[in-house]
Amino acid sequence: MTSVHIRSAVQTLPAYVPGARSTGEDVAKLSSNELPYPPQQSVLAALTDAAGGVNRYPEMTGDALVEALARRYSVTPAQVVVGNGSVALIQHILDAVCDEGDDVVLPWRSFEAYPICIAVAGARAVKVPLTADGRHDVPAMIDAITPRTRALLACTPNNPTGPALTSAELAALVEGVPERVLVVVDEAYLDFVTDPEVGDALTLLEEHPNLLVSRTFSKAHALAGLRVGYLVGESGIISAIRSVATPFGVNLPAQAAAIAALEPEALAKTARRAAAVATERDRVLAGLREQGWQLPDAEGNFYWLAVGEQTAALAEHLRAAGILARPFAGEGVRISVGTPAENDRVLAATAAWRAR
Repeated sequence: MTSVHIRSAVQTLPAYVPGARSTGEDVAKLSSNELPYPPQQSVLAALTDAAGGVNRYPEMTGDALVEALARRYSVTPAQVVVGNGSVALIQHILDAVCDEGDDVVLPWRSFEAYPICIAVAGARAVKVPLTADGRHDVPAMIDAITPRTRALLACTPNNPTGPALTSAELAALVEGVPERVLVVVDEAYLDFVTDPEVGDALTLLEEHPNLLVSRTFSKAHALAGLRVGYLVGESGIISAIRSVATPFGVNLPAQAAAIAALEPEALAKTARRAAAVATERDRVLAGLREQGWQLPDAEGNFYWLAVGEQTAALAEHLRAAGILARPFAGEGVRISVGTPAENDRVLAATAAWRAR
């Protein structure tokens, strides 16, 4: 054991558990919410071309990518910051606004990186339980705010349970938070949403300068391996985040690929792919419900089986059937939407589980 001092907050950090990796060709890797399709050819070409110049540094703050995102969302470049995936940006947010001992309100269960990022920033996670159907409890989250609260996190659609905040819920949440508290809305899975009642946090930015919206290229854009996320918000907050962000946080090929992914033809194909995933998601949900499973609404590219103490057994049952899912010990199993053939394997495995 080292004799070097390690911060107590670091020593007690919960471990981030990644989705299991495939160990064979016949294994369906549905453990990490990845898109089941490869990068688009135009994106891959831009990535490959840029790779030839990796002896040079990329743009330090990804100016060309920032400008492309600003055009896409009709904001100024000063309102956008990019980073090494949305997780890194969430860490930068908390580093910018939290002092030692401050509070951050979050829904729970939600994205497991949130409590880790909060602890690294020296703050305290105030976990507000989800409702029985896996949704954010908006009134309870607002009630959890105290004078020590510096930020509130929301995840919509919520990872791992699946439901998304409606426009009314999202507006109530943002309007119910004091202006001194930063509201971070993580919309990593918004591309897969099909319910017209679901809200879009970007529509609230103009009236709420304490709002930050987090999005990513990792999911619908099929670039999980490149780690590119971005934030959109008020320029003063964005400037503060940029000041604590890792210099050159998005590498050269990743910047090139993300810019290519924002071209109109690429965006159109991304939308078609996301719609196909959503169609498969809804097909699987219908099949599971026919088998007798009780499921929360799912608006991302995953769904949630809340099996409690049977979580480990179900995950092992799926693994034995050649399916890698993501178990959350004692709570449930999250399964990503794969190809139609992979999804059929899941339905066969879950039917066998129910028939035991």
